[in-house]
Amino acid sequence: MRRHKISIIGAGNVGATTAHWCAAAELGDIVLLDIPQTEDMPKGKALDLMQSGPIMGFDANVVGTTDYQDTAGSDVVVVTAGIPRKPGMSRDDLLSTNAKIVGSVVEQVRNLSPNSIIIVVSNPLDAMVQRALQVSKFPPSRVLGQAGVLDTARYRTFLAMELGVSVEDVSALLMGGHGDTMVPMPSCTSVGGIPVRRLMSDDRLSAIVDRARNGGAEIVGLLKTGSAYYAPAAATAQMVEAIVRDKKRLIPCAAYCDKEYGVGGYYVGVPVILGAGGVERVVELQLDEQEQRDFLKSVQAVKELVAKMAELVGS
Repeated sequence: MRRHKISIIGAGNVGATTAHWCAAAELGDIVLLDIPQTEDMPKGKALDLMQSGPIMGFDANVVGTTDYQDTAGSDVVVVTAGIPRKPGMSRDDLLSTNAKIVGSVVEQVRNLSPNSIIIVVSNPLDAMVQRALQVSKFPPSRVLGQAGVLDTARYRTFLAMELGVSVEDVSALLMGGHGDTMVPMPSCTSVGGIPVRRLMSDDRLSAIVDRARNGGAEIVGLLKTGSAYYAPAAATAQMVEAIVRDKKRLIPCAAYCDKEYGVGGYYVGVPVILGAGGVERVVELQLDEQEQRDFLKSVQAVKELVAKMAELVGS
């Protein structure tokens, strides 16, 4: 039986840890690529990861490379390439540099893996996945961004910590742009089937929502010299699994919305059915008045970011 081929572009902390999660789950054979200036670094990480297989009991071929030809024919390509955030730096500060990097990467993907599904992880996420769509010219269903899975995981974690319950019992949803304008959905948040508003005050819920919005910045501030990578990589691996195993997961992703939610042709975090075809369906929810206002505000922020990117790097 043919194994799926998963290429991860960028062998830094997020990329290498994504490779780790994917290999451990035996999702397919993995190519870990980084730029030539890093010489043999991706080869070293790949070899190290391969050597953990006999210990942890997984069987996956992991190749480290600086040559895009090794990624040819990939089923899924994960783009983590780009400069990371540093303390005091917003996602928007990364816009110009990472738009050029992502554009260059996606040109290679388009030429070498024309039937692949692209998952963008690079920040600022919503603009970078829009850039990937522009450059790849793939159907929008095969270009998506990792954000909602991570944002929701942070939200669920903080709710579980507050209530002293297992994260497994917390079900939640966040929508909108990846960052300060993300939109929590209290109407879609429950613990063991109990609506969250029956378990905590609105003030406490608002504080948790705010912490989730700033979850990435909180970790950047604590690390001092880097940004989060364990949870972002785990979130990405979950998306890869949904695709290669055609699991039809209903999870939040940065997906292209045109008529959906009245967005008008932009990428924004929404619940989707994720399977072998990529984004197989955007799930449209009936939002309450506050959620609708917050969502439209978040969409507007995404539009402004994409417009700024167009000024910097062209459409």
